Amino acid sequence: MLFTQDALARIAAGEVDLAFRRWRRPAVRPGTALRTAVGVLAVEAVDAVDEAAVSDRDARRAGYADRAHLLADQRPGADRTLYRVTLRPAGDDPRVGLRQDTDLTAAELDDIAAALARMDARSGHGPWTTATLELIAAHPAVRAADLAARMDRERLPFKADVRKLKERGLTESLDVGYRLSPRGRLVLDHLRGQSG
Repeated sequence: MLFTQDALARIAAGEVDLAFRRWRRPAVRPGTALRTAVGVLAVEAVDAVDEAAVSDRDARRAGYADRAHLLADQRPGADRTLYRVTLRPAGDDPRVGLRQDTDLTAAELDDIAAALARMDARSGHGPWTTATLELIAAHPAVRAADLAARMDRERLPFKADVRKLKERGLTESLDVGYRLSPRGRLVLDHLRGQSG
């Protein structure tokens, strides 16, 4: 589930606790934890609703001025159902702390390097982890499409791989592009030392 930065800020401030989406089938379930730029959001309920049942109050709880604006913002399609998603802030994103954690032993760095090597070995397009870290280090804040083109890759699979590095606290998403986290810089230096 994607949210605008404004919506995320309003959720974090407690001003918004609902989201409406028109899906073919629900993209989230109750109990799902969504990691966002403002921390983890807990999905408490996902309910199919008839458009006629959506009130102006619901719309305001979802960050819209009124029901008409909320409904106008929904994806069209007769094959889609409108869902009301109840959300609440559920704490900090654990990746934020992980990105800042550079107090790693040599053995821990070796373990991270081994995990990255396993990711490379499972890849259908060859080794990519170190090359992607090197690319992001050399080109921070560059659009994902431009970075993907430099690696002769499609944008969406490239972004999926960067998310795998982000899960390990090695990269950070920016408004445009990415950068290495402090942990990512440390790991890249370790990988460079291994290959040198």
